[in-house]
Amino acid sequence: GVDAGYIWPNMVEPTLSYGMRVDLGYLGPGVRIVPSLTYWSSALKRQELDRLAAQLNNLPALRDNGVVVQGSDLGEVDWTGLAFGLDGQYVWAMPLRLLTYLGLGLTAHALNARGEVIEGTFVEDALDSFSAGVTGLAGIEFEPVRRLRLFAEGRYTVLSDLRYAGVRFGASLVVPGTGDATAVGMAPARARGGAGR
Repeated sequence: GVDAGYIWPNMVEPTLSYGMRVDLGYLGPGVRIVPSLTYWSSALKRQELDRLAAQLNNLPALRDNGVVVQGSDLGEVDWTGLAFGLDGQYVWAMPLRLLTYLGLGLTAHALNARGEVIEGTFVEDALDSFSAGVTGLAGIEFEPVRRLRLFAEGRYTVLSDLRYAGVRFGASLVVPGTGDATAVGMAPARARGGAGR
């Protein structure tokens, strides 16, 4: 499936996000695993640039020479995030062909900084990082036609420094033999129907 959404991070300006996900089917009654890949890019907030400048001013090489760096001296710094996630979801069947779910996920994030002023400096290297995170999520799915599911989802992701709430909307195709054969929140439908034969 593919999705687009919006996130509200604490360190960068709110921005659009884009993602892909794969429904691997149900491990048991109502429990499924969903890996995903998400991309976003945005500018660091002014207060984050000021905080970064304050850290630079504490460096002996600058402090001892009376050099003072302002956040505005760093120019515009864009931060790009690429996150691989693995979600575990518990799904409930609802009326009107709706599915709702709650879940937890583990994420791995590659963060890359870009900026004309900081390009090729240790500041850029310091902002580039790989980090692990944890995500809580809730969503709803609707199947307007067989094997096509539309979904809306709310998420909250926490890393060591970065955290953000987000929403995403998308569509996915159900591969035969995965999500279609299992009645969510209960035993597989085919198994129940076959037990009496």
